[in-house]
Amino acid sequence: MPLLLLCSTTLHAQQANTQSPSPEQFRPRVHFHPESGWMSDPNGLVYLDGEYHLCYQHIPFDENGNLPWGEMYWGHAVSRDLLNWQHMPIALAPDSLGYIFSGCCVADLYNTSGLGSGEVTPLLAIFTYYDPVAAAEGRIETQSQGLAYSLDKGRSWTKYDKNPILPNPGLADFRDPHVFWHEPTQRWIMIVTAGKEVHLYASNNCLQWSYLSAFGSDRGSHIGPWECPDLFPLQVQGSGETKWVLLASVVNFTESPDKLATATQYFIGDFDGTKFTSDQRDTLWIDYGKDNYAGITFDNAPNGRRIFVGWMHSHQYATAAQSYTTRSWSGAATFPREMSIVHRNGAYRLTSLPVKEIAELYGKQIKLKKVQTDKTLTLSDRIPFDKAPIEMNLQFGDTDAPNAAERFGIRLKSPSGEYVSMEYDKSHDMMVVDRSHATYVQFSEPFSSIQRVPYRPIEGRSTWKILIDAASMEFFVDDGVLVFTNVFFPGQPFDTIELFTDGGYVTLEKGRIIQLNSIECRPVASAGNK
Repeated sequence: MPLLLLCSTTLHAQQANTQSPSPEQFRPRVHFHPESGWMSDPNGLVYLDGEYHLCYQHIPFDENGNLPWGEMYWGHAVSRDLLNWQHMPIALAPDSLGYIFSGCCVADLYNTSGLGSGEVTPLLAIFTYYDPVAAAEGRIETQSQGLAYSLDKGRSWTKYDKNPILPNPGLADFRDPHVFWHEPTQRWIMIVTAGKEVHLYASNNCLQWSYLSAFGSDRGSHIGPWECPDLFPLQVQGSGETKWVLLASVVNFTESPDKLATATQYFIGDFDGTKFTSDQRDTLWIDYGKDNYAGITFDNAPNGRRIFVGWMHSHQYATAAQSYTTRSWSGAATFPREMSIVHRNGAYRLTSLPVKEIAELYGKQIKLKKVQTDKTLTLSDRIPFDKAPIEMNLQFGDTDAPNAAERFGIRLKSPSGEYVSMEYDKSHDMMVVDRSHATYVQFSEPFSSIQRVPYRPIEGRSTWKILIDAASMEFFVDDGVLVFTNVFFPGQPFDTIELFTDGGYVTLEKGRIIQLNSIECRPVASAGNK
């Protein structure tokens, strides 16, 4: 969990319309989100006995209806299909050791911790304690790693009586543990951020830990402290080769709006049970939008799947957005994504796409016939259902043709004048997302942004998948090699979808627009916690 959340966000609120829209206009229809209060980093993603558990950084409203900033808890929900969720009682609450910052959950299938009993598989939550008393006294060692366990499939949790399990070694930033079972060495591995790098530890029982190695001091982005790491193996598509992926989020409040100031970088390399190594020198990002941060993957997911969930918001402006737009709640999870690795042009790249379960939400759909045009086409006129939530699948061709457009893309527009666009800029070999006019009120300067990423279609073809919800879009290019996630807050819902072009023709080879039925986020179920 980012310590920088405790810093205030500068507001630049200027009402654009005379009447503010209802916060319910922005409530997601197909994304997990809290009933009320604050949601940020996903924590404790784990699968056990048919259930996916999703915990998250959570601040509930106090008795006066205020959000006590900094007093972090773990919210909790469960799902059997990655789509519909049952809210659960708060899993972990602050105690005498501090607030509950980010971490993970694992299924202790072999009961290595000894905390299980009989045939009961313990769920272990490993998390960061943040000590506000130490911080107030100016001590550097404010963060340590703690453990809690559940013997009833996550319905109640008990803190380990010998916490912390990993004391602070003398670092100002030492947080967000992610743990996994390493079968070749028959032990647990923990990856935890330590300033602007990660440290690896090992344990036979998840209770006592020994230092192994470090990675990252000379790699990747160092615009701010690293946070919320993950480390996992993936098979390279179309081969029998397995590579390891290391994720590390990084946050910096001082970057300009167009910079990825809260984003997750990735490294592809190898892990021998002690050290992670990588030949990668480029800084690569899991998502080039402004609203995918602190994402991690599920432990113990069935069939070896690697399923990712991120926080669909940004520490640059989330507190301001909550104050002026959603008000009674804040934050959502990205749509769950399945990850894989491709090897193209001599380089490994991480890809992600919505999980296949999304098909269970499909409703009505329309097919778009092949068309070549140098004009703006209003696609929404052809859609006989609501314009959100929907999934759009588009395939463009002939991008290298002599008469091909210099720019083409998709634009979402509202009756009140806000818009967001996604486009390919051939003249600069760029994929561009413009969110500079996507909100009815300017609540924070960094929100307004234009995102540009070098890109060129392969053999003149480009495939786009776009998930559009009430207040978000997730844009996947060429099977998820490039991804952009952005939230928006228009005065009225986007009801116009255009295919636009400039400086030539665009060829839409084929397309499909699919209605998505809303998911369920059922109210809190009764259970105990301690």
